[in-house]
Amino acid sequence: MKEFKFKIGGTDYLATVEDLRGGNMQVTVNGQTYQVEIPQTKAQGPRPAASAPAASQAGGPKKVVSELPGTVTEVKVAAGQHVKRGEVLLVIEAMKMANDIVSEVDGTVQRVAVSNGQSVNQGDLLVEMVADFVAAKAPALEPKPAPATPAGVSTAPTMSAPATGSKTVTAPLPGSITKISVKVGDRINIGDQVLLMEAMKMENSISAEAAGTVKAILCKEGDQVQSGQALVELD
Repeated sequence: MKEFKFKIGGTDYLATVEDLRGGNMQVTVNGQTYQVEIPQTKAQGPRPAASAPAASQAGGPKKVVSELPGTVTEVKVAAGQHVKRGEVLLVIEAMKMANDIVSEVDGTVQRVAVSNGQSVNQGDLLVEMVADFVAAKAPALEPKPAPATPAGVSTAPTMSAPATGSKTVTAPLPGSITKISVKVGDRINIGDQVLLMEAMKMENSISAEAAGTVKAILCKEGDQVQSGQALVELD
């Protein structure tokens, strides 16, 4: 069992993670327990996704399902709307974090199965799409895991510690940095998005808990970070 302590919005959280059989994990956050499925550990996990484009070429539907229990806070698409790969379809709040659910392909939304304020469970259908023929021929975008190689040698932990009195944005959970939304010298306010972090196959928006000017960025896109690790330093 692993234990993590982190703070979000000034509130302290204690999370424990316990490995279960069958590629599942039990995550307990402040006494609330979740059963979490880790797709990459399943015997036939994400591999079929590699063949999904072939189905897309034939006009087969692509189902977007929830990876964790949570609440839908914002639906950003509607039936009939065309979206690009990486575009946000909806936002789910889970474990006090806003998670962007993005499209994995270029395609057209066939059906939106949820609405704002709706509670969903792991595996529930969120959006049904039909992928474009062009998207099926885009294995060039497949090497998305490539940044994982340099991520293992992240330089962020070896950087100097933030100066005394400085304000820092820290990682609430272990994960991978997918996007840095600010640069040194930017002035940000409380609640502004600082970066995006992928954790447990969900993209999490990490926001500033204090206003200030970005003094230093202590990580880079593709880095693997640990819970509590300093990511951005503010003046």
